Amino acid sequence: MKKESLLKKGNKSALMAACVNFVISIIKGVAFMFTGNVAMFAETMHSLGDAANQFFVFIGSALSKKRPNDRYPNGFGRIVNLVLLFAVIIVGIMSYETIKEGIHHILHPTESTGIWINISVLTVAVILEAFVMFKAMKEVIHETNIEAKGFAIISKSFSNLSKAKPATKLVFMEDLVATLGGIIAILGILLSYYAGLHAAEGIASIMIGVMMFYVVGKVFLDNAKGVLGEADDELEAKIAAYIFTNEEVKDIKALYAMKEGEDYHIEMKLEIDPSISVGKAIDIKQRIEQKIQSMPGVTDVIIEFEEDDHIESWDKVKSAPIG
Repeated sequence: MKKESLLKKGNKSALMAACVNFVISIIKGVAFMFTGNVAMFAETMHSLGDAANQFFVFIGSALSKKRPNDRYPNGFGRIVNLVLLFAVIIVGIMSYETIKEGIHHILHPTESTGIWINISVLTVAVILEAFVMFKAMKEVIHETNIEAKGFAIISKSFSNLSKAKPATKLVFMEDLVATLGGIIAILGILLSYYAGLHAAEGIASIMIGVMMFYVVGKVFLDNAKGVLGEADDELEAKIAAYIFTNEEVKDIKALYAMKEGEDYHIEMKLEIDPSISVGKAIDIKQRIEQKIQSMPGVTDVIIEFEEDDHIESWDKVKSAPIG
């Protein structure tokens, strides 16, 4: 697969977010140079960090679509998890610098200038970040196959965020923090200018840094599981529910739904009646494979058959019905 075609398969939300945040970081940086506002510095670092790691996420999500080969038969799905782990290091560094600058400003508060430059820049940034976040919300809805329109997109995207692809989840969380961070920075500037609470800008900077650290921790834990090959219990239950609708299958000896980056690798060992012919067994296998491969995110299915030992191995009660 050519590099051009691979890049076309990259996460579009991540690419758009990277471009928007890069433009925003330049605008914020220029505003900080003119005003010296510490809250604006925090927001500049925040947007620059977001732009950098979202670009890496786009590249990683594209490379993860590379086809398996003889050397890597399981494919490259986990590359996106590795890239995201690298990306959060960038956010972590930016978070540290943001908090450090906020503490310094609280200990040595100074009055910044150009309030309306700062407010105007941050307002535009909040609007752009909110726009990107809404796009990420729609991507969550699309990836999780949920029907939602209007304001329902907001609530359902939050409730189904855990089921979204790693790259989309990162973009969603970062732009949520970016939008909230912009609002906090605006409040800090207003309190400093009108109430004389110059330390408010430093407090705003620390709050933004802490929120960034939350994203670091959340994304790191989620993608560490992905690198190790986390099993999806909910998908396993859904698959098991379908398998037991096939009366020829007597029991499930083993079933694994392993997440490989943005995709799922399914392996199972099923028990069937030994009197079933080879031809019939092949038909059953093909039918089950076809159904499971039609499920969102499933890329490959491995099925093995064993003779029914009349000992129940799988708890049928825990298997969820197919949605």
